[in-house]
Amino acid sequence: MACDMRFDGRILLDVLLAALLAVVFAQPFVARAEADAVATAGSGWVAPRGPGNKPDLNGTWRAMGRANDDLEAHPARAARAFREGPAGPVPARAVVALGAVGSVPASLGVVVGGEIPYRPEAKERKRENEQAWLSRDPEIKCYLPGIPRATYMPFAFQILHNDDALFFAYEYAGAVRNIHLEDPGPAPVDSWMGQSVGSWDGDALVIVTTGQNDQTWLDRAGNFHSDALRVTERFTPTSPHTMAYEATLEDPKVYTRPWTIRLPLYRLVDGDARLQQFNCVAFVEELLYGHLRKEPLD
Repeated sequence: MACDMRFDGRILLDVLLAALLAVVFAQPFVARAEADAVATAGSGWVAPRGPGNKPDLNGTWRAMGRANDDLEAHPARAARAFREGPAGPVPARAVVALGAVGSVPASLGVVVGGEIPYRPEAKERKRENEQAWLSRDPEIKCYLPGIPRATYMPFAFQILHNDDALFFAYEYAGAVRNIHLEDPGPAPVDSWMGQSVGSWDGDALVIVTTGQNDQTWLDRAGNFHSDALRVTERFTPTSPHTMAYEATLEDPKVYTRPWTIRLPLYRLVDGDARLQQFNCVAFVEELLYGHLRKEPLD
């Protein structure tokens, strides 16, 4: 018994020492990061000029955070789908074999103010969506992601623009978005990616997207919108390899007021700075149509 107590004490001491060393050694790196941020903000850096003497945003970009898991702050979890166990929730049967791979990492969130302002009835639907994630999330079925989700999925996207055209190509599902530089009027029909109209506000590219259907989600946590969604995005270059991304969502059917997300985007610069093929339509054929086999698999 005394041996076990000494052993537990040594483990606790080791954990405390490791935590102390992590804090001590992290301080120089934190200070350096803060100093670099101040230097960049005060350096008077001006984005290289491109077509029309506007900032040159041509290139391949990606969000590196965890917004696609959940826009709001959340702790780490063992899984995204659960079922009741003998002593509390346990990972659902469909995901239990994934182990740690199927877990959800923690995040501080990207919602300005911390919480999405749902109407009461919409908040309840969000909870239902989260509980039924495996059957409801359109990402699982490889449906087009919609805006703004396409921007912060864990896949790269490419911006191409000149004096007369502005085009976004996404690695996920081969999604594309042609940005109108003149407003063509209301979208003739709702679609997965909507209709986007772009303009410039100083060095910020501003894109307003309307005409999306109500089938896309904002993340894997069940956050959603209706067909009345209006998204105003701002892409503002902040350094040679970063952009500040901001999206304001307005949807009176679902939210009590407009709300905003903010996160950084990073330019890919290595040899892999190009879009790869991710034709996930072929990957989900068994999920969607396997039950139609003459002799279904187990």
